[in-house]
Amino acid sequence: MSAEPCSAAAFARARAAEWRPGFTAGRVRHAEVFACAGEATGAAAAIAFALDALDAATPDPVADVPDERAWLWVQDREALRRGGRPYRPGLPRPLRHRLVHVAAKNAEDALFALEEGLRCRDLAFVVGEIAGNPRALDFTASRRLSLAAERHGVPLWLVRLDAERDLSSARMRWDVRAAPSPAPRWNPQAPGTPSWRAELFRSRNHPPGQWTLRDDGKLVAERPRSPDSRDLVSAAGDRSLAAG
Repeated sequence: MSAEPCSAAAFARARAAEWRPGFTAGRVRHAEVFACAGEATGAAAAIAFALDALDAATPDPVADVPDERAWLWVQDREALRRGGRPYRPGLPRPLRHRLVHVAAKNAEDALFALEEGLRCRDLAFVVGEIAGNPRALDFTASRRLSLAAERHGVPLWLVRLDAERDLSSARMRWDVRAAPSPAPRWNPQAPGTPSWRAELFRSRNHPPGQWTLRDDGKLVAERPRSPDSRDLVSAAGDRSLAAG
């Protein structure tokens, strides 16, 4: 028996398990986004991920009551120094009037504020920014955040600015960098759509992978196709696998 059909089936299963915007199977409550402070991409990507998760949790926003809950953004002093304070007019319009911002003195205070925020079910989600690899953010502290997020159902997107990949209990971990924006359709002088090169290097629900992400009102992901995947598609003789 030829091994080609089995290879094609395995490839199809792998593609079906890949992360994609709006994929709610095994919802993640605690995720980390590693980013460079000089690019100002970390918090923007975290907010885009958070809004994508909220949209996925509300299949019919027209029929349902709009989510007007507040959301929390916590920064430690070094993250605030490197990245600056939130700029409300630059936030997505539905979030501007709902922001609760906390400027913490250090990483210990930031972790305390994050954990307290996760215990508040009246928050839609929590975004944290912590710079570097402070001693306070060890595996035990990370585990406390995961347990609080899962127990109370409040998602946490923790941005790690200029940090090394260390031990963490986060269920999903991203490395995000700036990517060129596509040219605006109507006004060539206008800013382009926010874009990132994103690597999912750890996840309990999806295989690792790389995407180009764009926030054009909704999160859009483009998956680069590897030579191996093209070979499998050719072996299967089924073009639908490439579009899966």
